[in-house]
Formats: sequence, structure tokens, C-alpha cells
Amino acid sequence: MPDGASKLALLGGPKAVTRPERDMFTWPIVTKEDEQAVLKVLRERIMSGIEETKAFEREYAAWQGVKHALGFSTGTASLHAAMFGCKVGVGDEIICPSLTFWASCLQAFSLGATIVFAEVDPLTLCLDPNDIEKRITPRTKAIMVVHYCGYPADMDPIMAIARKHNIKVIEDVSHVHGALYKGRRTGAIGDVAGYSMMSGKSLAIGEAGMLTTNDTEIFERALAFGHYERYKAEDILTEALKPFAGLPLGGYKYRMHQMSAAVGRVQLKYYDARMAEIQKAMNLFWDLLEGVPGIQAHRPPKDSGSTMGGWYAARGLYQPEALEGLSLARFAEAVRAEGAICQPGCNTPLHTHPLLNTCDVYGHGKPTRLANADRDLRQGPGSLPVTERVVGRVYGIPWFKHYRPNYIRQQANAYKKVARHYRELLPGDTAKSAEGISYHLSQWSR
Repeated sequence: MPDGASKLALLGGPKAVTRPERDMFTWPIVTKEDEQAVLKVLRERIMSGIEETKAFEREYAAWQGVKHALGFSTGTASLHAAMFGCKVGVGDEIICPSLTFWASCLQAFSLGATIVFAEVDPLTLCLDPNDIEKRITPRTKAIMVVHYCGYPADMDPIMAIARKHNIKVIEDVSHVHGALYKGRRTGAIGDVAGYSMMSGKSLAIGEAGMLTTNDTEIFERALAFGHYERYKAEDILTEALKPFAGLPLGGYKYRMHQMSAAVGRVQLKYYDARMAEIQKAMNLFWDLLEGVPGIQAHRPPKDSGSTMGGWYAARGLYQPEALEGLSLARFAEAVRAEGAICQPGCNTPLHTHPLLNTCDVYGHGKPTRLANADRDLRQGPGSLPVTERVVGRVYGIPWFKHYRPNYIRQQANAYKKVARHYRELLPGDTAKSAEGISYHLSQWSR
């Protein structure tokens, strides 16, 4: 039956997606080579060693095109060490988007620092450079840039602002492994970068993280913070660190598990090819939906030199005004009824969470966010109107791992079908708006 003549599946018609593809969304791709790499670590009893990890670090640094890479137990740990590397400390402030997972910023609390949230751009969902500068104070030490849901943030103006004010830029690259910003690799533009590599990410190696930088002092501070077994005076160039060699300056044991490092070495060998296939599949999906009312791609312009990397947590942008105000919740329900994937929402903005407003984590007798602040910098509902508004205009789309045009076309046709027949959904639309699915993007965290 032609698509235009069919009835919506939600209202009794046939489904648009009729052909299952069981391995289309299976990730990561695990082969005998991955298994043998893990078994080698087990059989040699070197699970808590560092040689496999150091080999992975060298390979990762070469792939990223940076001087230093340092393996961590989690992405959270890598960003914690990145903050320490940038000398974030008591009374300092970091600027961060509120539209992110809390591992982008909450580690600042344990360093005695606090967080100031800035707006996001409604098209990229990343930090809006035009909103950053007014958030800067004499206490600002760093900007945490989150390349959100695969879209590279606008780094050129962000770096210009940071250099003007002599503050550091930390890149959270957990969503954009391998992505390019104007032809340059994300994670190699700011002063330092942290990456989650847990099993849900596009470069998935287990529960692990990575830090990269071209700044030797930042690297050595990060090493001293959580890698005391590698913190030796004869290997350290930063004079201020030498007297404390061998001591865990942060008190943390943050090294990467060597089974994760072994898997990482194998995954990295094939990642570029696998990423290219994902990009081809995801771009086909959006090409098929070009010009469909109410639906807008969340991806950089084709001639920008920017890419989405492995398209982790792929999203689309919803425009209810093009569909007479049909709620995203109702639209997504209809798409799912067609057998396609469409999940409304994204991260609930952090500035609305009690942890950032009322919670006293460390017993200061006041909210931890204010423990070492010189003013009340909490940002309640309404303080970030753009961020709060986009949550109801974002939805999760299929994350294709293989280029199979027929199946991708079926998924896209489900969206087209619902958009074309949206008026049939208006009478039963009782939803007021879509909300953030949670403070996580999924059941997994970094």
C-alpha cells in the first residue's frame, strides 16, 4: 500500500517497519580478537598492571593527534583529573552546559569548586558561545565544553573567549569519539579532554575513560592525581610536582583496568571503518527525511567540515509549530506504533536538580554548590529558558550500526508517515509537553 494512502498504525493501520534487523543496533561489535586480547591479560595475571594500558595510550594519542593520553577507570575520573590538571580548586568556578549528564561537572564539588551553567544553542544543543562571556567572573577557572549527543560544539569562538580571559577549556568528548570540528578532531582543540569509553559509547571498551592533552603540566598533574604508581620524580618535568613524587595527590586510584585496555586496542584498530559505516547509515536516514515538516536533523551542515563521529545518543529536533502544535509525546508514540524508534526527551537540565540547589553533600551546613562561593549562584527554573525549552523539542532516533538502506528507509518512512498524517493525531493529543527522560540519557552512565 502506498505510504500516502496508509492509515497510522496507532489508529489501526499497518506498520511502516515490517522487517526486523536483529543486529542493526548490537554494539559494540565483539569478535574473537577482542576475546583473545582479554584472555591474554587474564592468563598473564596482569589485570592490575599498566603495560597494556600504556600501549593503548600511545595508540590512542597517535589516533587523536595529541602528545599525551592517560587511561582512567571511567570517563568521570578522566574529567575529574582534567579539572585537577587545570588547577580547579577551592572557590573556583567552572562554566558548563546544564543540558548534560552530571559527570561533566559535579566532580568540581570534591575539588572545592562550584558550577555556573550557561545556555545551549537550540540547534546544536551545545554551549552557546554568545552566553558564555557574561558568566565569567574573576573566579572562573575553566569552561567545560560538552559535545552533546554527537554534535561538535562551536569551538572557535569558545577558544577565543577562553584565551581572552586566560581560562582553560576542558572538552567532554564522551559523545563524539572520532568526530571532527571544521576538519579538526574533537578532543584535540581545547586544553585537555576527557572521554567515557563505557560499553554504551560509540568507542566502547568496557568501563573506562581516557584523558588527552598537548599540555605537559596538565598531563603530569592528572597523572599525579590518580596514578600514583606512575608518578615518579625522574619522569616528571613539572618542578612543583617533583617534591611529592609517589604520593597520590588526589588520593585516588584511577587507573584503567587492563582488560578494558586490551579491548580498547582491538576496538581502536577497527573504529574508523565502523564509524564510517555508522555515519553513512545515519546520514542516509536524515537525507531521507530532508524537508519533512516538523522534523529537523541534529547534525552539522554537510559543507562545514564537521562530523558526528560515531553518532552516540543520536537525536532529532522537533518543530511542533509545523504540525499545528502536536506534542512530541504524541508524535513519538505514533512513530513507535509504526515499529520505529523514537524516544522523546534528553537529559533533564541539571540546574533544576536538588543536588545543584539544596543538597549538602559534604556537611558544610549549606548547599554544596554554595560551600565555597562568594554569592548565591543557584539558577532556578526559568533562569536558562533556551535550555529548558529544547528538552521538549528533542527526541532519540535509531542508532544504526550498519549501512542497510532498505531497513533504514523503513525507519525513515515511519517518521514521514506520521508527519504526513499528523492531523489524525490531534484529537487524541492530551500531552502538554515532553520532558527530559531523566538526568541520564539512558540506563547507562559514564
